[in-house]
Amino acid sequence: MTEPAGTETPQVVLAGVEKTYHSGRVAFPALRGVDLAVRAGEMVAIAGPSGSGKTTIVNLIAGIDRPSAGTVTVNGTRLDLLGEEQLAIWRRANIGMVFQFFQLMPTLSALDNTLLPMELAGRGSRRTRRAQASALLSSVGLASRGDRLPVELSGGEQQRVALARAMACRPRILIGDEPTGNLDSETAGQMFGLLTDLNAAGTTVIFVTHDQGLAALAQRVVTVRDGKIVSDANGTMPGGAPAGAPMGGQSR
Repeated sequence: MTEPAGTETPQVVLAGVEKTYHSGRVAFPALRGVDLAVRAGEMVAIAGPSGSGKTTIVNLIAGIDRPSAGTVTVNGTRLDLLGEEQLAIWRRANIGMVFQFFQLMPTLSALDNTLLPMELAGRGSRRTRRAQASALLSSVGLASRGDRLPVELSGGEQQRVALARAMACRPRILIGDEPTGNLDSETAGQMFGLLTDLNAAGTTVIFVTHDQGLAALAQRVVTVRDGKIVSDANGTMPGGAPAGAPMGGQSR
């Protein structure tokens, strides 16, 4: 894994990472010696077919999963050395997650779903948290839908609530696991536009997709196959502007 001269320390570093899942006596290798580095402020697409290991990579970066071997360092912290409680605290402070199936609390309104991470983290007063949640819903075009339950929202609206919730604690890294996978093409385009806006404002965005067309819109496309990184290349940002140089080596 190499680093361009004159660049800052990467925000995310996976070094020699392996991950094996077990079902009884059967072992399923998901990652086979992955090396990856991501700079702060990058937008990176992790692409590849189903079962290639791409979701495992982002779960490791988010501290949701642990490596079987190798090290995972994010924002200067070795995640593979933290206990479960330490990981939960770290994750609330550093990571926002947008899942393919939204994972909203069905009995909470859009506003209360957005509030939830701030309440768990104990940030600010109740009034301050509600004001911030309202502002986040407004930023994703849902200012008038805060009182609606998830079942009363369209799929695109639910995904925008999920994005507002992911940004509630102002994370340094936003991770999306197939964030447009259940959306129609028009709504998916709108969702990607929101991710691009967040990235332009300085948030590192790392998202998983099996859609090569969507992946190509990112600054950088890391392609995974059979648990290994097989390519790491520039994408093209919306409007056709070429992205900056990629960073991070290929797995061998």
